[in-house]
Amino acid sequence: MEATRFTVGGNKGWPTNVNYTIWAQDKHFYNGDWLFFVYDRNQQNILEVNSTDYEACNSDHPLHNWTTGAGRDVVPLNVTRRYYFLSGKGFCYSGMKMTVKVENPPPPPKAAPLTSKGSAPLSPVFRSQFVLPAIFAIGAVWDSFLRFC
Repeated sequence: MEATRFTVGGNKGWPTNVNYTIWAQDKHFYNGDWLFFVYDRNQQNILEVNSTDYEACNSDHPLHNWTTGAGRDVVPLNVTRRYYFLSGKGFCYSGMKMTVKVENPPPPPKAAPLTSKGSAPLSPVFRSQFVLPAIFAIGAVWDSFLRFC
């Protein structure tokens, strides 16, 4: 399974007045995926906080500041856990916050066993009842062919 890069907020990016809880609710985030934040670099930022600061919109003590200043920041989701993101400077109160739960990817599907359509595989005894006579028949035809050539 390949990693997925999610553009946070879809084509709207990371502006105010978007419900990021609704945006994230139907997505599955797996270990190795990426979040891509697109925002106004002169006003907003991307801060990772703990759950208490997330609920209170407190940006004073972020766990990590993902803001690089370009307004196009990528956050690797490389640990299986819940992440909490918000934008400081008061923008959190306008809905600029999001939480995602990162899980391990599902195991790959198992290959189906190979079987003949509509029948079970032939047993070795049953198979030999066809193979040996066929070999003798081919040998007899070949012998006849060589005699006439």
